[in-house]
Amino acid sequence: MQKLRVGLLFGGRSVEHEVSIVSATSMLAALDQDRYEVSLIAVDLEGQWHLADARTAPRDVQRAPRVFLPAAPGSAVLRADDILAEAAPLDVLIPIIHGRGGEDGTLQGLLDLANIAYVGSGVLSSALQMDKDVAKRVLQSGGLPVTPWRCFRDFEIERDGPSVAAQQAAFEIGLPVYVKPANSGSSIGISRATSIAELVEALDLASRYDRKVLVESAIDAREIEVAVMGNDDPKASVPGEIRAAQGFYDYDAKYLDDATELIVPAELDTSEIESLQSLAIKAYGLLEAEGMARVDFLLDRSSGQIFVNELNSLPGFTDGSMYPKLWEASGLSYSALLDRLIELALDRHDRRGKLETKPPTTAPVAARSKKR
Repeated sequence: MQKLRVGLLFGGRSVEHEVSIVSATSMLAALDQDRYEVSLIAVDLEGQWHLADARTAPRDVQRAPRVFLPAAPGSAVLRADDILAEAAPLDVLIPIIHGRGGEDGTLQGLLDLANIAYVGSGVLSSALQMDKDVAKRVLQSGGLPVTPWRCFRDFEIERDGPSVAAQQAAFEIGLPVYVKPANSGSSIGISRATSIAELVEALDLASRYDRKVLVESAIDAREIEVAVMGNDDPKASVPGEIRAAQGFYDYDAKYLDDATELIVPAELDTSEIESLQSLAIKAYGLLEAEGMARVDFLLDRSSGQIFVNELNSLPGFTDGSMYPKLWEASGLSYSALLDRLIELALDRHDRRGKLETKPPTTAPVAARSKKR
């Protein structure tokens, strides 16, 4: 039986470059080499693509020969950078580039133009999930609970000054607050502010990473996550809980602090679990997600109210990441999870390929033109 040709795409020009490499390393170890012929494709910090086979350590692929993907339907192949020779044919691609240029819809647009099957959401949903401000607007309009927020654009902060923006945010939603780049991940650029002075500093930090900055009400809440997978009939995993040892779940707590606890499954009653899973699937649908997403919630400690915090279209896939852990606790191993995601990608690509792309015969068009 011929192996399925899988491209594992990672790295990227974003602050989450290193996290992506770790995710790819875990994925490579879990992919069934008897079932798949895996090609490793690393995007370096300058945006250049490099190709190597599965025997290469993912971290070393950035020193391999350069390749590129033509943005036009063809035979779904990577091309060598120096000559237009075929470098690697692909049946499906797993993009695990976190952050800007990987999960914001831009990469997905290239893959659609190249007509390659790929894991995860398409252009629209990827862009929606990446932009925390627009995602909140869509979720709120769909009747889902979100925490109060205020969004500032860079020109507003520059024009009026960060102290004015801080005063406005404090007046509208109160203190304390979380301040974050609207389009970023891995908790990079996020701060908790309890005073106007801290809020000014937080606005300055977040604006280094994005032109839009989100200020959100900081409620005393448990951080709960649910993994969702599927295309037309998505399923939700058991919920898990994150308990950061100190402060909030920032970059250090996610990847460096061994004291951070991942409680899988979370200690919740049946009604809470059902509510979280139902809300996760509804949020998934509202943001047009496909393939997979991790839905993050805040569970208010005093009132018990559930808030949808955000969705992540390409969640972390490291050994310690919540998305694979949640599915493992739901009865699906890491390797089987990748198999299912590949199946979903191929199914979506096949269904999309059956859509009409050619215009109808020109006779009706000519007739209408003549009539006008």
